[in-house]
Amino acid sequence: QVQLVESGGGLVQAGGSLRLSCAASGRTFSTNVMGWFRQAPGKEREFVAAMSRSGDRIVYAESVKGRFTISRDNAKNSVYLQMNSLKPEDTAVYYCAADYRLPVISTMNYNYWGQGTQVTVSS
Repeated sequence: QVQLVESGGGLVQAGGSLRLSCAASGRTFSTNVMGWFRQAPGKEREFVAAMSRSGDRIVYAESVKGRFTISRDNAKNSVYLQMNSLKPEDTAVYYCAADYRLPVISTMNYNYWGQGTQVTVSS
């Protein structure tokens, strides 16, 4: 099992920035891929960004390209999401996810999920 704990969410004005963190524990060898997803009220969960352990594969949703940056610190078993130029439509619960299987990188089929952290962007 892998446990994922997110932090860093909060309330920010449009145009502002936030940095989300996710720390993995347990069977961390299963975290070949780590990613971020989000779910806005009344909407389905959607992919935001993901990154392989080596960093040779990084994928972003079109809606966040150029504004969000994903990074990893493998020594700390952690993944981060730097969110800049935030918009009200970025408001959502953000979830960290991890999986051993590299092919799931931009899908919803991750085995391990965190509990989520709320991000609210005011206009």
